[in-house]
Amino acid sequence: MTQPSFVIGIAGGTGAGKTAVAREVKEAVGEAVTRLPLDNYYRDLSHLPMAEREEVNYDHPSAFEWDLLAEHVSALMRGEAIEMPQYDFSAHNRDPETVTVEPSAVIVVEGILSLYESELRELMDLCVYVQTDADVRILRRIQRDVIERGRELEGVMDQYLGTVKPMHEQFIEPTKKHADIIIPEGLNRSAVDLLIKKIHAEMREQESALV
Repeated sequence: MTQPSFVIGIAGGTGAGKTAVAREVKEAVGEAVTRLPLDNYYRDLSHLPMAEREEVNYDHPSAFEWDLLAEHVSALMRGEAIEMPQYDFSAHNRDPETVTVEPSAVIVVEGILSLYESELRELMDLCVYVQTDADVRILRRIQRDVIERGRELEGVMDQYLGTVKPMHEQFIEPTKKHADIIIPEGLNRSAVDLLIKKIHAEMREQESALV
């Protein structure tokens, strides 16, 4: 009998510390964790020229291919491998290559709107929201986009004020009401430790049920 997967959703605003929390979970649990970044499920925009792709609101729920993500989570829960899409931020489009992802005991769906779509939430055993002050988040966003992704500072600021901030207020922040656990200030040690203990307990319970 295949061990059932424990599915965790980790949401929160840009730069909140979601990826850091997901990595802490993976390090604590080990190879039993499969991470699905929501960014990988941005819609394929190959049909649009670069200029139009640059104008897309990537913080709006419509930017993501929710059906594919839910299909992939369901497949992993059934013990099936998936071909996860990859995303090229410099091209504002999906990469032609995919990555084979094997099923595991714990599946983490991590991204700004991970708790937004009801069909996806229904697959989750635990919903987590990472809450961090806006001034900290914008500084982290600038560092990531300018240093890591090679974007111009002015463009990053324009995007933040034009779409990131209003989309956070309209769509991301309200998903906090779906959270079972709220982690304050990003990588809050006590809250993360409690989350990890909860995951270990759930995994032990699943293992006991199979005996």
